[in-house]
Amino acid sequence: MAVSERHIMNRLYMVTISLLVFAVAIVVKLVRIQWEEGEHYKEFAEQRTVKEDIIVPNRGNIYADDGSLLATSVSKFDIRFDAMTVSKRNWDRYLSPLCDSLGTMMGRSASYYQNTLNKARANKSRYHLLARNIDYDQYLRIKSFPLFKLGSNKGGFIAEQRTVREHPVGKIAERTIGYDRKDSEGYYSRAGLEGAFGRYLAGKEGYQMKQLVGKGQWKSINDAHEKEPQDGYDIITTINLNIQDIAHHSLLEQLEAYEADHGCVVVMETKTGAVKAIANLGKSPKGKYYERRNYAVWESHEPGSTFKLMAMVTALEDKVIDTSYVVDTEKGVLTFYKRFKVRDSRRGGYGKITASKAFVVSSNTGMVKIVNEHYKDRPERFVERLYNMGLDKPLGLPISGETPPKIPHPDDKENWDGLDLPWMAYGYGVSFTPLQTLAFYNAVANDGEMVKPRFIEEIREFNKPIQHFDKEVINRSICSKTTLRKVQKMLQQVVEDKDGTGHKIYSPRYSMAGKTGTCQVDYHKEEVQYISSFVGYFPAEDPKYSCIVVIHRPNKKKGYYGADVAAPVFRRIAQKIYTDTPITDEIRSLGPLEETLAQRYETYYKQVENATNAEKMPNVKGMPVMDAVPLLENLGVRVRYEGTGIVKEQSLSAGTPLKKNQIVVLKLS
Repeated sequence: MAVSERHIMNRLYMVTISLLVFAVAIVVKLVRIQWEEGEHYKEFAEQRTVKEDIIVPNRGNIYADDGSLLATSVSKFDIRFDAMTVSKRNWDRYLSPLCDSLGTMMGRSASYYQNTLNKARANKSRYHLLARNIDYDQYLRIKSFPLFKLGSNKGGFIAEQRTVREHPVGKIAERTIGYDRKDSEGYYSRAGLEGAFGRYLAGKEGYQMKQLVGKGQWKSINDAHEKEPQDGYDIITTINLNIQDIAHHSLLEQLEAYEADHGCVVVMETKTGAVKAIANLGKSPKGKYYERRNYAVWESHEPGSTFKLMAMVTALEDKVIDTSYVVDTEKGVLTFYKRFKVRDSRRGGYGKITASKAFVVSSNTGMVKIVNEHYKDRPERFVERLYNMGLDKPLGLPISGETPPKIPHPDDKENWDGLDLPWMAYGYGVSFTPLQTLAFYNAVANDGEMVKPRFIEEIREFNKPIQHFDKEVINRSICSKTTLRKVQKMLQQVVEDKDGTGHKIYSPRYSMAGKTGTCQVDYHKEEVQYISSFVGYFPAEDPKYSCIVVIHRPNKKKGYYGADVAAPVFRRIAQKIYTDTPITDEIRSLGPLEETLAQRYETYYKQVENATNAEKMPNVKGMPVMDAVPLLENLGVRVRYEGTGIVKEQSLSAGTPLKKNQIVVLKLS
C-alpha cells in the first residue's frame, strides 16, 4: 500500500512540476511579446482600425484653342454624420440651428432633420448619410453650419470627396477627348486625349488617415490631409470650338438625311497640321447618332477614287505620262481575265480623253489603263513610289488605335496577283484611315511637305507653360514642285470644271479643291453598300485648311456618290469657315463678297424683325441659305431647298401670308 501511495505522489509531483514549467513559459512568452514584439502587434492592431485613405487629385483640364473648357474635373461630396462623437452639451446647443440650416439648404423642413438626427443618435449611428453628390460650394456651405463647423471629432462632420469628369461642351468631340478609366479589377482603359496624355493630366495622389468606426465604416481622424494631392497639368488642344461645332452639325445633318450608318469629318490647318475639328458619329440601335468610335483615327478602309491622287502623283513623278497624255476609256468598261470588269460611272465612258481629264471626271477605266499599261511589267516600281512618299507607314498619332495603312507589294507572292495593280489604280486593294488620306492631300496643299496631324498645342500648370508641341514633319517633300503644280490644278478643276465630279459644290464666292470618292463595300455579297467621301482643301490658291468627309453605308435609294453625300458637308464647312471665321485679314481676298459680315448681320436682323412683325413671307432672295433657313423657320414654316449657296428663287412671293408648318421651297445658286 505504501509503495502504491509513493507512486501516486511521484506522479502528482511530476504533473505539478509540468504545470509550473508551463506557467513559467507562458509568463516568459508574455514578457517577450510585451517587450520584444509589442510594437509589431500594436502596429498590426492599428492597421486593422486605422488606414491611409488615398485622395485622388483633380485631373487637369482640357481646353480648346481659345481657352474654352472641353473637359474638367469636378469635386462631388457625400456628407455623413457621426452621432456618437458629439457631446451632450454640443448636441443640446447646436441641434436646432443645425436642422434649420439643413432644412433651408436641402428644401426640407427643420422638423424632418430633427427626427432624422435624433433617430441616428438613438441608434448610435456613426455613419449616417445626410446628403449625396453635392458640389464644392454646397460642401463649403454645409461645413460651416452650426455643430458641423466644430469638425469631425467634436461635430461629427464626415465629408467623402470624389472626382467626376465633366464635358462642358456636351457630346461634341467626345470620342477625341476620350477617357482614362479604371475598372473594379484594377485594369485601365484609355482612349483619346485623356488616355494619350494621362501622364500629364493625372497629377499625384495624397492621403488622409481614417479610423474604423464599425461595420466597415471609416471616418477621418483629422480634418486636414496628411499629404495633399497634387493636381494634374492642363492641356491646351488645337480644337477650335466654332469649327468643331460646324463640322459636327454638318456631318450630323447629312447622316440623318441619308440614313447612313456612320461617318467622320476632320478639319486640319494646312501649314501646321493642327486638327481644328474632328467629329465621329455612329448610329445607335434607336437611330440616334452619337460619338461611338474614333473612326477618323481607327477605321481603315478602301478609299476608292480619292486614291487616284496618289496614283496620279506616282505616274507624273515617274514621268510615264504627262497631263496631256491621251487615254482611251473604251466605252467605260475594261475586262481582266475575261470576267473581272472595271466600269465608269458614266455609261459609255468618256471616249479618248487626256490624263488630267480622266482625273477630273474620275474615270475608273482611264486611271486603270494609265497605271496598268505603264507598270504591268514592273508593278514594284508603282508600289515603291507609294512607299517612298510614306504612304505605307502609320502617322504615329498620340491617340491610340491607329490602324496601319495597307499597300500590297509584288514580292509578297501569297497576297499579290495580276488584279492587284489595276485594282489599286482606282482605290481598291489598298486601305487607309481618313486621317492618313487627309495627311497626303494636306501635303499636296502644303507644297509637298507632309506634317503629322497634331491635337495638342501646350501643356500648362495654371498659366505656366510646361511643354509646347510644334509641328512635326513626316516627309519634307512627297514629290517634285512640277508634279505638285499639275495635281493642284487638277484638284481645283474637279470643283470648278462643269464636268468635274465635285462641281456641284462649286461657289464663285470662294475657291475649293478636292476629290470625290465612291467606294463599294461588301462587293463580294449580294447587297453591295458604299462609302462616300470627299477630301480637299481651301482656299484653292492659298490653302489654309484641309478637310476630309467620309460617310459609310448611306441609304442607296437616297444616294451614295461622294459628290452627292459627302461633298456637300465639305462645302458647308468651307462656307461657314469663310463667312464666320475669316482666315485672312481682308475678307475680299477670300472671294467677291458683296457685303461685310457686319452688314450682312444687320440686314439679317432687319429681315427677322420685319418678318416677325408682319407674319408674312419675307424677301429672302440674295440671302445665304444659312441665314434664310433660320429666318423662315422662326416664322413657323418648314423649309426645303435645292442646291447650295445663295437664294435665287422662293416658292412664295414676298408679302404672302404665312401659315404654321407651311412648306416653302428655296432654289439656290
